[in-house]
Amino acid sequence: MGYHAFGLLEYDDADLPVAFPDEFDFSVFLSAHPGRLDITSGGHTHTATADVQVWDAAPPSTDPARWDAQAEADLESASGRLAVWSMHTGRMDDVITLADSGGSWRVRVSCAGRAEAAALSEGNGTGFGVERYLIQFWPANT
Repeated sequence: MGYHAFGLLEYDDADLPVAFPDEFDFSVFLSAHPGRLDITSGGHTHTATADVQVWDAAPPSTDPARWDAQAEADLESASGRLAVWSMHTGRMDDVITLADSGGSWRVRVSCAGRAEAAALSEGNGTGFGVERYLIQFWPANT
């Protein structure tokens, strides 16, 4: 994680109308562009953990008290695969497979540990696993 942000982009991002990180809105926890999701972190530079889940239908709601931030958005994916991008290191090796082909998806992103990650960023530490994400995808038509 770098510069308070990361993104999930269509695997073949060459045809996206807005390249990452153009038009990134740091004042919003989760924002969507065509083929792209932008997520704002609590910390500047650190290693966060993320649990990515792909559901056949909307997952059960989680207790909002467990999370520092939580938001939902829509995403169109042409390939059914997403690449993970860091503001600091660029495209990462991680690939998120949503389906064998494209489709419309709903996503819920939940995050805990934002204040701790921010505090580490203000000091000398970078932290590992302090900020935790749960990223849940499901078909938009369910």
